[in-house]
Amino acid sequence: MLRAEILRARRRLPEGERREAERALTARVLELPAVAGAEVVAAYVSVGSEPGTRTLLDALRERGVRVLLPVLREDDDLDWGVYEGPGSLVEVPLGAGRMTLLEPGGPRAGVDAVLDADVVLLPGLAVDRRGMRLGRGGGSYDRVLARLDAAGAAPALVVLLHDTELRDTVPADPHDRPVTTALTPSALHHFS
Repeated sequence: MLRAEILRARRRLPEGERREAERALTARVLELPAVAGAEVVAAYVSVGSEPGTRTLLDALRERGVRVLLPVLREDDDLDWGVYEGPGSLVEVPLGAGRMTLLEPGGPRAGVDAVLDADVVLLPGLAVDRRGMRLGRGGGSYDRVLARLDAAGAAPALVVLLHDTELRDTVPADPHDRPVTTALTPSALHHFS
């Protein structure tokens, strides 16, 4: 029910407010010390009413950062490809009634490519005061977080949200792992 509530609220956001949120989030991400020194950032291409990432992807690339973008596999795990600019993205429809993703069209780097990331930007619907992230429920990013944990990799884990999506609590399962930071257009939230 919480997922549906947040998705409805996102769809009601006016386009101008979405564009302003994207500008603010881009500025906040670029100011993060972890991002300032990053050589590799794993990110994602926002879809639908998600907080926008397109401006951010280009800004990171202009800085010389290697930007990895996810490629959804049939088993819902994530492979990775390098972002080479807007023209390198291809549309991937997920099926009847589901969204269309934009993924890198070039070679695949493998599921372990994320282990090289200094920063991982994760989509989410909400984050609570403990740093627990509520995703869409497919488990793709849970696999990524588990892979990072198993390898002993410790990149900054940053979720981009709208201002109303920081919650006191969100449902969490024993396998869920907290993120280190949540960014909204108006605030930065660090979790221990």
